[in-house]
Amino acid sequence: MLIRNLFAIALTGALAAACSSNAPESPPPAVVPGMVHIHGLGINPSDDKLYVATHYGLYTVEPDQAPQRVGELSQDFMGFTVAGPDEFLASGHPDPADRQQPPHLGLIKSSDAGQSWEPLSLHGSADFHALKYRHGRVYGHDSQSGTVMVSFDQRSWQQRAEVPAVDLAISPDAPDEILATARQGLLRSTDGARTFSAVTGAPALLFISWPDRGPLLGADLEGRLYTSADDGQTWQPGHSLNNKPQALLAAGNGQVYIATDTAIYTSTDNGATVNVLTAVE
Repeated sequence: MLIRNLFAIALTGALAAACSSNAPESPPPAVVPGMVHIHGLGINPSDDKLYVATHYGLYTVEPDQAPQRVGELSQDFMGFTVAGPDEFLASGHPDPADRQQPPHLGLIKSSDAGQSWEPLSLHGSADFHALKYRHGRVYGHDSQSGTVMVSFDQRSWQQRAEVPAVDLAISPDAPDEILATARQGLLRSTDGARTFSAVTGAPALLFISWPDRGPLLGADLEGRLYTSADDGQTWQPGHSLNNKPQALLAAGNGQVYIATDTAIYTSTDNGATVNVLTAVE
């Protein structure tokens, strides 16, 4: 119960901090911060680079190089997912200097690896804090309605169950099997997010990632990494970062990326050991 209470308190504070600073009347900062407050990670198949979605724009990170800003926008990417080569989907809030956009961007798309973005759907209404693309579908958790939503065409949406989800993971084999991390613990749906049930005995995970090949990866509030080889039924603990994670990506073949407020870490053995990829500014 204590772990869940701490989870809820930390989650509430994080969401409040993220959203309150995006009010449309807020003046743009005199100096735009660097790669801070990370919300999402993704690998672009066209160049195999790691793309990092943050509170102040999109970045690329490569070994032994300083992070590079992508494009000119400093918008807040609350949700981010790679849909294909140079094709990204995202959600969040506009650049503070852009007075033409509503405070909630809905689903937006880039076809040039994040250089430019166009609105697709739910412009002005939805704010997806969790966003995944798989099986030709977009899955998102909308912070405004509190529901999981699914789109087959990136334009129209089906509103599914109302759950306090933090992160989503979609089975690579079954498009209707979805895991969600939530305050009450790990949840599973086998009917496309219409209903969820608790996964008994699972650790209190904050983030979760389901690669095409290899085990499920999870991270708890303290940065302890976990793996599951049986679709989330049982979990084995791995390395502990001793720092709250901000984003998690299991890229397959043992490759894992974990972001905290101080660094982005990488692992080649599914989180058993980690190394610093880059410091976070």
